[in-house]
Amino acid sequence: MTGKLKIVSGRCSYDLAQKVAYSYGTELSKVSVHQFPDGEFQPMYEEDIRSTNVYIIQSTFSPSENFLELLMLIDAARRASARSIVAIISYFGYGRQDRIDRPRVSITARLNARLLSASGVNRVITFDLHSGQIEEFFDVPIDHLNSIELFCSYIKSLHLDHLTFGAKDINGVGRAEQYATLFDTNIVIFHGVKPRFNSNQKAIYGEIEGRNVIIPDDIVDTGRSICSAARCMLNYGAASVRAIVTHPLFSRDAYEYIERSDLTELVVTDSIPLRRDCSKIKILSTAKMLAEVITG
Repeated sequence: MTGKLKIVSGRCSYDLAQKVAYSYGTELSKVSVHQFPDGEFQPMYEEDIRSTNVYIIQSTFSPSENFLELLMLIDAARRASARSIVAIISYFGYGRQDRIDRPRVSITARLNARLLSASGVNRVITFDLHSGQIEEFFDVPIDHLNSIELFCSYIKSLHLDHLTFGAKDINGVGRAEQYATLFDTNIVIFHGVKPRFNSNQKAIYGEIEGRNVIIPDDIVDTGRSICSAARCMLNYGAASVRAIVTHPLFSRDAYEYIERSDLTELVVTDSIPLRRDCSKIKILSTAKMLAEVITG
């Protein structure tokens, strides 16, 4: 994309945006947000962006105000005669609401994609959508990036023997198999069972004795399911259990739960800023990857 370029940030993704701008070799352009007494807010570009290619970096995790701020930044850039507007959404919120799973509910992922398309954005860049079908909800071009190269580089740096990839439920089998193929190894599957209902049913499927297990996933929310899977895998003889997760939502008491868990470590990206430190959490930055996409 030719022409002048500016990188700006919404309030919730400022740290990531600074890293992206640094990796690209520029500085963040200035945006201010005026807060009204009733809670309404108004973002404003502090620099002239006429005929400029504007890249807006904003994650859309809870609260929904983050998504609204992104829409307002896009609309403001359009009204300021930006040449093109690209939304870099490191985490696309409401992605788990991508289908009708019960009567009388919204397909909110589709709704949000339509709102973005209608706002005036020319292109969307995002990471590890919860399901591939969300790409089809957009009426504008979308670059759906995958964090697998980022995580693979880190896994290789660990030099683990007897490596195995784990799925914490049946939905994670495809992701575990993708990593297992790249590392030419096997997978194990955790199946949460209630022994009082079926005392003969296994909880782990696959070879796990003495294996160093890594569980890949796209989202960790409360941390309960991934920590339960780790505990069970260790009980079945795993040498260690790690997890690699793109989007660290960390709701409720997730930090405390992960700190007390049997996980050796939980590796996440900076798609969502962490609210506090945790000794078991390691962060890999997506900034260089995003800067390379901007460079084209």
